[in-house]
Amino acid sequence: MDKMTPSEEFDGGIVVACLILGLSFLVGAPGNLLVIWTILRHVKQRSHTVVLILHLAAADLVVLITLPLWIYSLAKSWVFGLTCCKAMVFMITACMYSSVFLITLMSVERFVAVRYPFTSAVWKRKKALNKVLLALWLAAFLFSIPIIPTQILEEHEGTAHCLYREYTSDTQELVCLLLETVVGYLLPFTILLVCYGCLCSRITQMTFRSKRKSTVLIASVVVGFAICWTPHQIGNIISIIILAIEGSSMKTAENLESVRQTMTFIAGAMVFISSSINPVLYMFAARSFRESLRDTGIQKLFRHISSTSPGEGTREVSFVSRRQSNQTTSSQCETKSKDQMDIRKKM
Repeated sequence: MDKMTPSEEFDGGIVVACLILGLSFLVGAPGNLLVIWTILRHVKQRSHTVVLILHLAAADLVVLITLPLWIYSLAKSWVFGLTCCKAMVFMITACMYSSVFLITLMSVERFVAVRYPFTSAVWKRKKALNKVLLALWLAAFLFSIPIIPTQILEEHEGTAHCLYREYTSDTQELVCLLLETVVGYLLPFTILLVCYGCLCSRITQMTFRSKRKSTVLIASVVVGFAICWTPHQIGNIISIIILAIEGSSMKTAENLESVRQTMTFIAGAMVFISSSINPVLYMFAARSFRESLRDTGIQKLFRHISSTSPGEGTREVSFVSRRQSNQTTSSQCETKSKDQMDIRKKM
């Protein structure tokens, strides 16, 4: 949401953006509240995956509760002052960074749980998740610091808007854009592609159907993240290209800037959809568990995820080990009985 043009020039875009933001608030705020309440109230034994879902819902909820202010400011004007503008954009950016990091961490955790179950079990026993989450949130707030000096209020015909960033140089703008694009999108998305690329063949081979469903659920969260964030990041990439070519090809830079401005409002609104779509995915996943669970509901989904992640992989390997051990014992008994029969024959 940087360097947005005055809202008067984009009446159609503002209407669509306000509709998207309003729908995101109506669906996402109650949905994430339900997720948080369900996990805290009904899930006592929480797996790593469920803890990450809890933090993701909290981050998304913080973003969504600001939407009424944004809708009002888009439709009317920003009346809450510069300090509130900076604080709110900083908080939203930090929560969005944390959401991206949490989705990435969920995918890595699922990858380790499926491919390396013993390593996952050791990691769980060491209780390292709290330290990882603390580092994750600190990193999210750290990467959001550039918002504080660059976010500004700008007035047009007496109407103020908290939609702009002002940079002291092209270098500063380039660094900020690269930071947001690489750390907030390209690097996490690359990790996601690697994790699920490696898991693709394993998902259909999983012995436990419930474990397969948990992995597919997290994969659907990743797909939703990619769909919602890609347009905004394309806008950032266009801005980087403009900075690179505006000195040598002014006409091309102007055309690209026109494209970026056209997609700014819709792309920015789609980012907020990513904060509201996850509870919808959980609801659909809870419905799909009717085939295997008598007691349906979203709390049963999270309980089920806790019971199958990440220890299930260990149980599956242990089952194989026990079966091999039983087979070995059986073969030993058969060998002993044959030896005894041979001795009797000789006697």
